[in-house]
Amino acid sequence: MGMEELATTARELVAAGKGILAADESNGTMSRRLESIGVEPTSENRRNWRQLIFTADGFAEYVSGVILFDETIRQSADDGRRLADILSDAGVISGIKVDKGTHPLAGRPGELVTEGLDGLRGRLAEYHDMGARFTKWRAVISIGDKTPSDYCINVNAHALGRYAALAQEAGLVPIVEPEVLMDGSHSIDSCYKATQRTLSRVFEELSAQGVDLRGIIVKPNMVISGHEAPGRAATAEVAEHTLACLKENVPADVPGIAFLSGGQGDEEATQNLDAINRDISDEGAPWEVTFSYGRALVATALKTWGGSPSNLGKAQNVLLERCRQTSDARRGAYSRAGRLSE
Repeated sequence: MGMEELATTARELVAAGKGILAADESNGTMSRRLESIGVEPTSENRRNWRQLIFTADGFAEYVSGVILFDETIRQSADDGRRLADILSDAGVISGIKVDKGTHPLAGRPGELVTEGLDGLRGRLAEYHDMGARFTKWRAVISIGDKTPSDYCINVNAHALGRYAALAQEAGLVPIVEPEVLMDGSHSIDSCYKATQRTLSRVFEELSAQGVDLRGIIVKPNMVISGHEAPGRAATAEVAEHTLACLKENVPADVPGIAFLSGGQGDEEATQNLDAINRDISDEGAPWEVTFSYGRALVATALKTWGGSPSNLGKAQNVLLERCRQTSDARRGAYSRAGRLSE
């Protein structure tokens, strides 16, 4: 796939009114979520849950792409079609998580580095042959008394750059995900500083490693107070700080930003996305701003399903309503739509 095709795919992933579903939970994480609703954590039940999502009638109206896990891209639905083919048949682009998770960073207790570069070129070629057209790699940055360190930011930014270059070489759009975690009691200003430092280094590495910014998507955190912060910043402040940080650090060549929810609740993530897009309507921005949510889209539907085939339709309706609300927020119309429905 040439660069123009990569750029086209990137633009399709951030199409108006649509966002990306992160359905790339590891087998362990997805199994824990199944156990939390009393469902046996088997490969078959993980498949059943994802099949429920992908076959929801109208899903493609709100979702442009789905990030899959290795197990999922190899699975088939009840009718024999590959799950990835169900998505493509509906006009939804299949993506794939390609990192190998976070591990302790040597010499820096409490900080992490994402691994998975070994053998990545071969994995990317295989996933492309299986129908994937974009990829994801997540780096994790924590805020504490002495973190994040320059060392932690540097090694994770370097890995993101290497991954992105390899993904584009393989004809895949890289989602570049540097996540500054919400864990802790830090202020929104501390999050701003850590996010600014991280994004600045990431784009230095992308440039140094020859990554074409027209063919990537950035998946950052919002600039937000820590979970345990006293007097957490309100929605308007989150939108203001987030947009300022992005304008300072994300070049205009990038087609779009797809926020992670980062542990925010459904409503918080939706309201913050809505406020950011309302500010963009007033101020303008060079890139599209959308969502790449996981739990914030599907958590309620998972509980509604509860592993029972009789709840399938009800769970799909819950899923579609969350997707619709988040699509409204992506257009800066969520609150207004809520008032009109009252």
